[in-house]
Amino acid sequence: MAKDDEDGHVAEPVSELDRSTTETPPANVLPPAPGPRAAGPWLVGAAVTAVLLLLAGRYGYHRDELYFLLCGRHLDWGYADQGPLVPALARLMDTIAPGNLVVLRTPSALLAGTAVVLVAAIARELGGGRGAQLLAAFLGAVAGIVLGPGHLLSTTTVDLVVWLAATWCVVRMLRTGDSRWLLGVGVVLGVGMLNKLLPALLAVGLLAGVVIAGPRRLLRDRWLYAAAGIVVVLAAPYLVWQAAHGFPQLSVASSIAGGDSSYSGRLDAVVLQLVIISPCAVPIWVAGLVALLRRPAWRAYRAIGWAWPVVFAIVLLGGGKGYYDAPLLLAVTSAGAVVTAEWAGRGAVWGRRVLVAAGAAVALAGSAILLLPTLPADRLPGFVVDVNYDAGETIGWPAFADSLAAVHRGLPPPQRSRAVILTGNYGEAGAVARYGPQRGLPRAYSGHNSMAGFGRPPADADVVIAVGWARPDQLRGWFTEVTEAGRIDLRVDVANDENGLPVYVCRGLRRPWSQIWDTEVRHAG
Repeated sequence: MAKDDEDGHVAEPVSELDRSTTETPPANVLPPAPGPRAAGPWLVGAAVTAVLLLLAGRYGYHRDELYFLLCGRHLDWGYADQGPLVPALARLMDTIAPGNLVVLRTPSALLAGTAVVLVAAIARELGGGRGAQLLAAFLGAVAGIVLGPGHLLSTTTVDLVVWLAATWCVVRMLRTGDSRWLLGVGVVLGVGMLNKLLPALLAVGLLAGVVIAGPRRLLRDRWLYAAAGIVVVLAAPYLVWQAAHGFPQLSVASSIAGGDSSYSGRLDAVVLQLVIISPCAVPIWVAGLVALLRRPAWRAYRAIGWAWPVVFAIVLLGGGKGYYDAPLLLAVTSAGAVVTAEWAGRGAVWGRRVLVAAGAAVALAGSAILLLPTLPADRLPGFVVDVNYDAGETIGWPAFADSLAAVHRGLPPPQRSRAVILTGNYGEAGAVARYGPQRGLPRAYSGHNSMAGFGRPPADADVVIAVGWARPDQLRGWFTEVTEAGRIDLRVDVANDENGLPVYVCRGLRRPWSQIWDTEVRHAG
């Protein structure tokens, strides 16, 4: 039964987790009860999915999607840079409707809508009312980490839902004191590990949060070890594949840490935290982080508050891509939505609500222009690509293949018949695989990531059309003759990785492909 404390306030019973935690003082209040169920977040999530499907056919394939389609032709339990989940999904969608972008991107659109609902569900678990849940759903709906990857078939969208679902299970476990929810965490993280190894980073962050802020009893809980066992069993096929192939993921991670990939670099990672949800959301997620760490009623959730800075520190120190921690930052934003809704409901109510509405309008407009293919591809402003690198990588792939076809047609007939294409990255090889057959192009090979394992050129292939090599120095180390024969013309003024690249014709292989493929041509990034 509750009793008065020394100040005359009523002290409520302590939760099971708090009662069994001796490392921190017992709390005087239970976490707030979950907020009421609301239809609003479901409607927002459905709207996000609908918008993404309506726009899915605009622009074109992203380089990663072209790569996933190639990986799907070589189904395996793992690849150098990812697990089997998305390549299998790409193959399934392309089998259902070959060459159909809307069908290919439908899973990501559905996952993006699910992510929006999960953001609101976390806010509800924290005690957020209908207004807080709706605000949380809106913030998820305009977030760069939701809309950008949600427009594409992407490993990031799968990762986003995995992190949010696992975090929701943890929040629910901390609120109820029922550690059996950890089994749900284990299942979600285990499935997520078949997509990327990044869910392990979330697990590290959450465990560090528990060590720092409690409840440390969880570290001795049998359900935690059962959950760990589930993760290992579900992830085993991919982990075994990585071990059997010498853990190529480590080479990819090293290349990313060296800045050889988009969204990498420590300064960029810091800046990305300010825009990856929305610049307008920064005060909200900061308020959420502070509340998770300091609000007495949320003492049970402090492990969540500590998890994000721990994960971000690991990403920053390890040189990972700056969006790796974004799903957890979105969960922190859920807490901020609860705090903001409370703030907007007291004091100068109308003024505060107008301020929130104005910020929402700016965030919505910015996301619509910068994150979605709403502007014409042939008149895409440079600032859009500067902010959203991936937008530029979805434009011009058919014209890319046309440029290569023009060089191929210019070869003497005897050379044309035995020529192959060597690309600098997997997206370029994927574009040749997708658009090359209609243009009479030969097969493209690449040493980039798992492409290197899909086959090397025939031993007698001594005429090569090379693209994706900004400098010919490396090509001259492999061939006796390297001649620039053209340039990539995407026929639109877009500053992406391919537009304007030189195309080389290389002849006279200095050493057999078998000697240079794995040691010199193969590369990670």
